[in-house]
Amino acid sequence: MTTNTKSQTAAEDIAALLRARNSVVWVSTKEEARVERYLIEAAATAGYKARTWDVAQGVREMDGRPATVGGPGPDDTLTAISEASLSPRPERCVWIMRDLPVWLAGPQGATVLRQLRNLARSLPATGREAAQAIIILTASGEMPPELVGQAVLVEWPMPDRAEIADILDAAIESLPEAMQKTAAPNGNRAAAIDAAIGLSGEEAQACYARSLVQLRRIDPALVAQEKKRVIAREKVLEWYDPIPGGLDAVGGLDVVKTWLMGRSVAFSPKARAYGLPAPKGFLIVGPAGTGKTLIAKATSTAWQCPLLRFNFGAMKSKYVGDSEQTIRRAYKTIETVGKCVVWIDEIEKDLQGATSSSSDGGVSADALGSFLSWMQERQGDAFVIATANDVSALPPELLRKGRFDEVFFVDLPNEVERKAVLKAALRSHGRADVAVDHDAIACECEGYSGAEIAALVPDALYSAFSDGEREITTADIIASARTVVPLSKTAEKKITALREWGKSNARAASSVDTVKPEGKVRLLDI
Repeated sequence: MTTNTKSQTAAEDIAALLRARNSVVWVSTKEEARVERYLIEAAATAGYKARTWDVAQGVREMDGRPATVGGPGPDDTLTAISEASLSPRPERCVWIMRDLPVWLAGPQGATVLRQLRNLARSLPATGREAAQAIIILTASGEMPPELVGQAVLVEWPMPDRAEIADILDAAIESLPEAMQKTAAPNGNRAAAIDAAIGLSGEEAQACYARSLVQLRRIDPALVAQEKKRVIAREKVLEWYDPIPGGLDAVGGLDVVKTWLMGRSVAFSPKARAYGLPAPKGFLIVGPAGTGKTLIAKATSTAWQCPLLRFNFGAMKSKYVGDSEQTIRRAYKTIETVGKCVVWIDEIEKDLQGATSSSSDGGVSADALGSFLSWMQERQGDAFVIATANDVSALPPELLRKGRFDEVFFVDLPNEVERKAVLKAALRSHGRADVAVDHDAIACECEGYSGAEIAALVPDALYSAFSDGEREITTADIIASARTVVPLSKTAEKKITALREWGKSNARAASSVDTVKPEGKVRLLDI
């Protein structure tokens, strides 16, 4: 059984609205040409012919000929629509109007707006053989309040996987036959399709063409870079480039890493065919500097997908309603991007005021409500990683099962993890082969956070460079460590309370517990 694409389903909905004699339909889309084709098909399915109107060409028939009715002005065309419904030779017609919204605003648009409202009231009462309907095609989903209740709003979906696959095939088939085999994405067809999810049909087509011109093949990485421009255009999310090394750049947190790699298979075509649900994400709680942010960035690299930072605080506005509208636009952008990692850093600060009296006019409470609903109901491939330092400030409803797939608690690194963090830090500074005593350094750094340990390496490099530009030694790193007052001392009570919460309310992020006095490592029963 063939499944309809999202656009085919939307076209069927339009056809149903026309058959039900809805006289004004407001279609919101940025893809005028692609959507127009579906609208014409929907009109034909409902038994209507179609005409188009815009301010430059006036009214046109479907073969491109100028129509003998209407004119370049919207008032002339709306008058022609009214007269067509009373014609002695009736003709069922859908009028696709491209530029109408700009003529509906302000005092100068009052006459056109009144004409449109009058038609919305009168057209459903005409005989079926003379039925007329107006489809307003626009990039905006904000219709005039006077039309609410009289016009039906339809937000046209972006191309789904099946439509992007057709665009990919068309791009390859347009090449000479001898070039088609080498131009195909080398067995990585799914990746080439995923890379274009979130782009419009025209954008996907242009990206595939650009890849073929520059590289003579379809390169998913080049196509995916176009999404960065899409995110920048929307101005509601921040794009972060992937970090080198992926999960290998993170010392410790082996349980989280294993969990992530197990979930990564859910995005494969086989998993989709099997019916495996896409993972929603996880919340990771722990003291500052324990690798929570790093694991989010590393996941993006490991999964080869964009990393988007979602910042509730940056979306707040002093104007009533603006914050909610911006947050909704962010959700919509995430859904259109497709597979991506959405990183919410220190979420308890973003939602501060949601569970207590606040002077922000209820914005935080509204943000929490919309976020909880979105996490519960969303259907896309976005994977959310939220971090928190202070669990006491988190709303209880955020921790309920179903919002996130898992809640992890990450403690200060034990001896094994301190060594792993040190090795990762040395590797990131080009010192992977430097002979230092990892055991001695790990012992010296007991109670240090991962960030505090990682910071010792560049500090030691400065010392070694100043001392004759020599290589760093164990003594350099230990000397740097002894200048640090770790977080475990400055925030001892807070970390103790956090550990007590983590024991009974979250899953340990590491499978290795603290080192016993005799130096043996005990594995947790997980």
